[in-house]
Amino acid sequence: MSASASTSIDPREMRQALGQFPTGVCIVTCRGAGEDCGMTMSSFNSLSLDPPLVLFSVDKRALSLPHWEQAKGFAINILSDNQQAISNRFARAGSNKWEGTHFHRGFAEAPVLAGVAAVFECRPWATHDGGDHILFIVEVIEMRSTPDRRPLVFSKGRYAKLEQTQDVAPWPLAIHY
Repeated sequence: MSASASTSIDPREMRQALGQFPTGVCIVTCRGAGEDCGMTMSSFNSLSLDPPLVLFSVDKRALSLPHWEQAKGFAINILSDNQQAISNRFARAGSNKWEGTHFHRGFAEAPVLAGVAAVFECRPWATHDGGDHILFIVEVIEMRSTPDRRPLVFSKGRYAKLEQTQDVAPWPLAIHY
């Protein structure tokens, strides 16, 4: 059942309310059906530490969905706060995203972008129907981060900057259990 058939939630109001929750910005990449694919996403989440699982989603209307479904590996490139231009480039459907893009090949030939704050190289674990999206649950097999780089953040329909972080109690906080 679609959301519009089951509830009276206005999609624009929902998008506005979701904008109150800041997210990081990443470009997820893969090599599927012999073609490089990549798209800007904020639908990336941690899922499990044991086994190490994360998830992202792809719109069912995406022309590249068959490539994502056939991919043997993925690179989740967490963008640095100076990478708005590449975020914008990979957010556009049908453009030549790869022209001038610096990357190297990671697990299963997935493109790993240069200058990112972190990268998670992953293999498929499971996919699930998620309404108008397909959820990809993937297992992290390798990761790297550059702690001195600040992540690119998106909130209220635009890019945002993180303020200087303050010292906090070590993770995980007691509220998580």
